[in-house]
Amino acid sequence: MLHQFATAEWVQAVKDAINAHEGYRESAKTWEGDFWFVIEPDQGSNAAPVLIYLDLWHGACRTATLAQNEQDYAPEFRISGTRKNWLKVLRREVDPTRALMTNTLRLKGNLAKVMRNVRAAQDLVLAAATVPTV
Repeated sequence: MLHQFATAEWVQAVKDAINAHEGYRESAKTWEGDFWFVIEPDQGSNAAPVLIYLDLWHGACRTATLAQNEQDYAPEFRISGTRKNWLKVLRREVDPTRALMTNTLRLKGNLAKVMRNVRAAQDLVLAAATVPTV
């Protein structure tokens, strides 16, 4: 089943994919941290940003939800980028670490903590990439 990118249905499918991904479960077994994934509209679009909150804990995704505003949660990390750039990462056209290093995606939070867990970040993207996305 195809899922429309950045919808509530897609977010739930990503959560399920993360929780089913053995590689992520293993590589993130010591990870504790939650995120805003902010999908900004592409240039020329009037769309509002999409806010996705993920609570990741020891190789599992405990919560994945769309939010209306950033005051709904206070996560440790915020990663933002345009819709086009997020899709490049999810399609594995751009490595997530490279995306952060080149500001294709922008990180607010402890970069050192993320860099110590590069494999978990890559496995997170691999898990999300298994969701059939339109």
